[in-house]
Amino acid sequence: MDYVFGIDVGGTTVKIGLFTTEGTLVEKWEIPTNTSNGGKAILPDVAASLEEKLKKRGIDKASVKGAGIGVPGPVTDDGVVNHCVNLGWGVMHVTEELKALTGFEVKAGNDANVAALGEVWKGGGRGFDDVLMITIGTGIGGGLILNGKIHGGVTGSAAEVGHICVNPLETEHCNCGNCGCLEQYTSATGILRLAKKKLAETDAPSILRDKADLTTKDVIDAAKEGDALAMEVFDFMAKTMGMALAGCCALADMELILIGGGVSKAGRFLTDPIEEYFRKFAFHTQKDTKFKLAELGNDAGIYGAARMMIHD
Repeated sequence: MDYVFGIDVGGTTVKIGLFTTEGTLVEKWEIPTNTSNGGKAILPDVAASLEEKLKKRGIDKASVKGAGIGVPGPVTDDGVVNHCVNLGWGVMHVTEELKALTGFEVKAGNDANVAALGEVWKGGGRGFDDVLMITIGTGIGGGLILNGKIHGGVTGSAAEVGHICVNPLETEHCNCGNCGCLEQYTSATGILRLAKKKLAETDAPSILRDKADLTTKDVIDAAKEGDALAMEVFDFMAKTMGMALAGCCALADMELILIGGGVSKAGRFLTDPIEEYFRKFAFHTQKDTKFKLAELGNDAGIYGAARMMIHD
């Protein structure tokens, strides 16, 4: 039996999966992400964890065909990471470094692109070759699959959908340093920001005013209950996202848009209005682009990372 590892490096934990080359997940586990000292311990910690797992299971290193790794930052085709702020990394040749530590063949990709590949392989994107995946969480992540393969672009930063400018008049800064990014209006943080702004600007009645420590979930729940102010915020979010996705499709002409991330737990309540606005703004040949919810949740990254090392 031959094996591959799928590794998904996050700011808090590193998720790791051991897979057979047939695509079966044998075991998954997590280790803490040690971001101290510029994140120097992260890859050595990963290598030690892989080694320990092989010993525990009595698997010969020769039967491991490689390790795929997704990281939260731009990654070039040859595995060079250009600044992972959450990890403390500057420019790093991840594939070479992890290969030197493990002896395995290594491929690296941006975490959102890798998660999109995982969904196309074993999740909501099965049966589709041209897929844009959007993750709506603290920020907005984007993953682009063209002809069944990750499209990372020249600098590894393709599909940074969250940083499309949707409002050139915005004065507040996004985490990326620019102003008016999609992420500022449609992420969990963005939805909460808009709700607080709306509450401060108007005296309109809202059940949100009774919340001592307002959360994004409160805003979504209030919208579900028909609260006018919350519905207005939610509608603006859906319109802004639908418009941005229509623009993305005008460029790349996707078969499928997959929506994942923490906010996607709202299900069709979230995706239906986004889809409706998308169809309003989309180019006429693209109005029937399919929308689906992602299925693999937090495991999408390890599946995608493993898939990078499995050849058909």
